[in-house]
Amino acid sequence: MKLKIFVRFFCTIAIFAAAGFASKALWDRYMNSPWTRDGRVRADVINVAADVSGIVVQVAVKDNQLVHKGDLLFTVDRDRYRLALDQAKARLAARKAELEMREQEAERRALLDGTVVSTENRENSRSAADSAEALYQEAVTAVDTARLNLNRTRVLAPVDGYITNLNVHPGDYATAGAAKLAVIDKNSFYVYGYFEEHKIRLLNLGDAVDIRLLGNVPALKGHIASLAVGITDRDNPTGRELLSDVNPIFNWVRLAQRVPVRITIDHVPDNLRLAAGMTCTVIARPPLHARERLPNNVR
Repeated sequence: MKLKIFVRFFCTIAIFAAAGFASKALWDRYMNSPWTRDGRVRADVINVAADVSGIVVQVAVKDNQLVHKGDLLFTVDRDRYRLALDQAKARLAARKAELEMREQEAERRALLDGTVVSTENRENSRSAADSAEALYQEAVTAVDTARLNLNRTRVLAPVDGYITNLNVHPGDYATAGAAKLAVIDKNSFYVYGYFEEHKIRLLNLGDAVDIRLLGNVPALKGHIASLAVGITDRDNPTGRELLSDVNPIFNWVRLAQRVPVRITIDHVPDNLRLAAGMTCTVIARPPLHARERLPNNVR
């Protein structure tokens, strides 16, 4: 009889101990471990715009195509800018002829005796020659500008990357400075891990990181490059009088804010194609000398 009571008591204590240990392990796992499932693959997206306005006459790429720096993306109608260059060249020739005439006139009057040409006339001739020189230099600049505009009708890829969401076609009108397509820099992929605010104390610059994408893909290796030092306070916008508009409602259930942590990917396998926007799990691996500060299940 006593043995049965002892066994029951021991089983009860063991069950409570196991439950307490499991609860503590789960708490440490989800609350005190430097990991998050809220990770996003990101990349530098370059909005490509024409530097001159005009009708698009050629699109040389396709959606999701890999392009290299300097490859032709699309072409703006060149006729107007070719005519502008010819006009600038004609003005340059006229300015050059006028400059030569003014220089010769000034030189002749400088050689004449003061009884034939007054000092005032010589100075006026010199001033006219200097003015013609300035107009000539202005015409040279106009030619260079017209040639630059003509060259800018060919829009080139700024980096090695992928065309995404292509929505430009021949016949569209390209406005200078208005983005017409986007290029994702293929060498700029990184990860943003959105860690809960109480886990930031567990992270340090340079800590090794495992990046686990969804699917049966081996974990990528990376390291923490930087930690954000501010996020938007949605409960404290600026009012019309430039004063704080504090929300008087306080929620009893408070969710931890998530702070962005930028992670550099150390190596991307050749057979793995990343896409900006992919989700992933991020697990920080602090160095050995820092693991003493972490829960046992994180070491």
